[in-house]
Amino acid sequence: MNALLRTDITTTGFLAALAAVSVLVVVGLRLLRLPRPGVLAVVLVLLVVNTGALANGYYDYYRDLGFVLGDAPADQVALDELLTRTGVPGHGEIAPFPIPAAASGFDARPALVWVPPAWFARPRPQLPVVVLLHGTPGSPQDWIDGGRAADTANAFAAAHGGRAPILVMPDINGSVTADSECVDGPAGRAETYLTDDLVAAVHRTFRTLGPGPAWAVAGLSEGGSCAVTLALRHPAVFGTFGDYAGLAGPRSGDTNAVGSTVGDLFDGDRAAFAGHEPAALLATRRFPGLGGWFETGSADPQPLAAAHRLAPAARAAGIDVCTRTVDGGGHDFDLFSAAFADSLPWLAGRTGPFPPVGCPAG
Repeated sequence: MNALLRTDITTTGFLAALAAVSVLVVVGLRLLRLPRPGVLAVVLVLLVVNTGALANGYYDYYRDLGFVLGDAPADQVALDELLTRTGVPGHGEIAPFPIPAAASGFDARPALVWVPPAWFARPRPQLPVVVLLHGTPGSPQDWIDGGRAADTANAFAAAHGGRAPILVMPDINGSVTADSECVDGPAGRAETYLTDDLVAAVHRTFRTLGPGPAWAVAGLSEGGSCAVTLALRHPAVFGTFGDYAGLAGPRSGDTNAVGSTVGDLFDGDRAAFAGHEPAALLATRRFPGLGGWFETGSADPQPLAAAHRLAPAARAAGIDVCTRTVDGGGHDFDLFSAAFADSLPWLAGRTGPFPPVGCPAG
């Protein structure tokens, strides 16, 4: 599950919770027969709102009031506008991207896509792809907001003549609080959606380089363990993975312990679980040509333990591995955004069009 240290709630949920708190405060104060309950209620509600604001100030999840109220972020354009725009902009562009679930039937929310300035040139260049997976609770927008993915990619493009991998940020769970772990299970056929439906739609719509070495998959928290599992199970689709504070594999809880995972995610099928367990896959197969980046915080014990186990096993299985531990880093967007910024030059360097980059120190 790899739950984040924040509560990712929908707009209606946020407003409903705030309204409920307000009603409860007023009713409670009246029952206590305190003087001037209306004034006290306002003070307490403001304290609740301020607490939420302080938390948001750290995680930067809701960027402004318009975002909380459901307004489309100002940095997004419609897909039709993106596909028909002429002229090369000075920065990359973001658009919602509904992915038809023809093979999987997975009920996904629209993905987001970021394309670099060079993509708008004519003829369009064929570019590599980095697929970025969110956690739970979560949504594709997490990578734009707290994850700062567009900011990182724009900086990379500015340093490479407007060229960068296309970023695709799909929905991996179907709702804010669902937890597919990117397998074909009770939450839907998420694995088929990510490896069949997404690949076909992105390649067709954006004329990218084909899947394989030119495609990478990376993720935060749940998305990190998903990235490892997907790359190991589908190395012909993804040539590189990035694991930012993921657990040791698909899990229905917040620790590396298997617990109820086999029953919850695989309907009790232990062989199916073993076929999705990174340690088991690394122990029985070799992965020549595959690359993997593991980044965790020293203050995040479960993902740190997972990385310490999986990184050596990946090297032994023939994978080109980079590891980084952030001193004092936790399980939050400070870590996730920094991990993507740290790894993007290396990820891009493995996709073909960009110069190879060695593992940085740390």
